Amino acid sequence: MDPQTIHRRRWSILGVLIVSLLVIVLDNTILNVALKTIADPRDGLGATQGQLEWAINSYTLVFAGLLFTFGVLGDRIGRKRMLMIGMSLFGLASLLSSLAQTPDQLILARAAMGFGGAAVMPQTLSIITNVFEPQERARAIGLWAGAVGIGVAIGPITGGLLLDHFWWGSVFLINVPFVIAGVIGIAFLVPESRSPIRARIDFGGVLLSIAGLILLTYGIIEGGDKATVTAPSVYGSVLAGVALLAVFIWYESRIEHPSLNVRLFRDGRLSASVGAIALVFFALGGVFLFISLYLQDVRGYSPLQAGLLTLPLAAGQMIFSPRSAGLVARYGARPVAATGLTMVALALLSYHFAAVHNPIWILEITFFVQGAGMALVMTPATTAVMSVLPREQAGSGSAINNIARQVAVALGTALLGSLVASIYRDGMKPHLTTLPEGLRAVAGSDIGATTGVAEKLGPAGRALLPPAHDAFVHAMHITSAISAAVAFLGALVVLKWMPGRPAAEPDIPQVEQREAVEV
Repeated sequence: MDPQTIHRRRWSILGVLIVSLLVIVLDNTILNVALKTIADPRDGLGATQGQLEWAINSYTLVFAGLLFTFGVLGDRIGRKRMLMIGMSLFGLASLLSSLAQTPDQLILARAAMGFGGAAVMPQTLSIITNVFEPQERARAIGLWAGAVGIGVAIGPITGGLLLDHFWWGSVFLINVPFVIAGVIGIAFLVPESRSPIRARIDFGGVLLSIAGLILLTYGIIEGGDKATVTAPSVYGSVLAGVALLAVFIWYESRIEHPSLNVRLFRDGRLSASVGAIALVFFALGGVFLFISLYLQDVRGYSPLQAGLLTLPLAAGQMIFSPRSAGLVARYGARPVAATGLTMVALALLSYHFAAVHNPIWILEITFFVQGAGMALVMTPATTAVMSVLPREQAGSGSAINNIARQVAVALGTALLGSLVASIYRDGMKPHLTTLPEGLRAVAGSDIGATTGVAEKLGPAGRALLPPAHDAFVHAMHITSAISAAVAFLGALVVLKWMPGRPAAEPDIPQVEQREAVEV
């Protein structure tokens, strides 16, 4: 495909890439509202709380573990090729998820979806880097980041509508037509691109990154499931993962053609931007976990209503993501990103005003501010990451961006989720003494289990609901305050290390300028 054709089609190409991204984002946000239905033994699979967590975590584990690998493979064997393979695998795994007959089958199918998603995500951003020239790249990345907001909005609403009219498997089956449309668009519009450096694949670095990321992510997930860091499976996996990633960094700094040039992290744009992404998504990890439970189990909204109530969060992202590039061009990345992180921190603090019976419009304003703040962080941080790395390592750069987000979300969900569970259990202990001994542990484990026990006990069990709601809201307040502190820390990191002026485009050899037109 010649450069003129690519330039003429660049916005259509971006549209196809956004559809590919939406498939991945949409799936995760749809699943959040479907968990309660999947747990129902009558309408779902009768999955336990642990099985539900692994339906989420199996995807996260595979996705985070393979992101870097597929970013490197896309750079070497072709990003369009890897994108089509990933989309096809994701669509097939979605179909298998919709047909699952047991929770274990669903967990395995979700892991396969993570495999496909890991092949898709890095390619979307690396293709944008090669298709768009520097003067338009920040705007394109802003629209790419805004697609996340669209997914956040469409996912819960779509999930609620599907669950109102169809069986639980429809939340996975809906991915298939999006995948088909995406694959057709990729085949006809997206140009092939790969690194012009014909070096062999760094298998040593690839294997070290897979093992390190999987062990680290598994340990984090185990810590969340077991609500402890003292179990050998938790600290052993985390320490082993950190050790292998340290070996990976040492190894990559000493070979001639590394998958990742770790010396680039000396650049403040890269290190501060990756740090900002990680800190904001760590802070949001626990929030994403408790907000769905708060809206459905505490406030009593249906899955569809809960999805509609998250629209301001998505609106904030969609409105500010395309505009953030212009703000960065005018004021610089540092003040824009720091402002965004401060807005996120203030929004997280505002969850303190979320109570059992307070006006819901307070939460709506909080959602909007949070979404706008995320948009002001993600676009400048992502653009800075991609501007530091040379184009032949665009897939690696995209993978770094997504790994920071995924590992941070997993860590935030595990640690902050464990904190919510611990505070909730302590708050419920005095109210469970009248229950039969066999029900106490179940009823005190989480807000969903308490609600289920209360429904089974009938009028006698309704007395459990007010203290359960109060205990959950109290846990939510403490967790959101900690999340806000982490977001404020991110703002300080940005103010200290991210350059104040817009990042200058690095000198790119002419062969890199022509990289996207390879066939």
